[in-house]
Amino acid sequence: MNIGFIADSSRKDLIENFCVAYKYILAKHTLYATENTGRRIELATNLRVHKFLSGSVGGEKQFIDMIQRGYMDLMIFFYNPVMKSPNEPSIVAITRECDRYSIPIATNIAAAESMILGLDH
Repeated sequence: MNIGFIADSSRKDLIENFCVAYKYILAKHTLYATENTGRRIELATNLRVHKFLSGSVGGEKQFIDMIQRGYMDLMIFFYNPVMKSPNEPSIVAITRECDRYSIPIATNIAAAESMILGLDH
């Protein structure tokens, strides 16, 4: 399966720790991420991550393109719902496209863990 990862700056540690915890499940799949998120996942896990551009310069658009073409199977998008984010239009756009094309998307750790553990069964 193709799994996408995006994390706001305030959630980079969370996504990195998540990937370390589920490294052996994730190793069975093809991983995609925006540039900085992907680099951090690679350094923390030694997993291969296909990196898109940084989110602010087009990485989210690259994800939307993959979703629309049917190449993304699952998305994990950790953002901080408490803080006003300049990336809010991207969050809404990606979530909308996942809903439109029936791609599961996790925006919090509990949902992400449920989906990843589901993949392992």
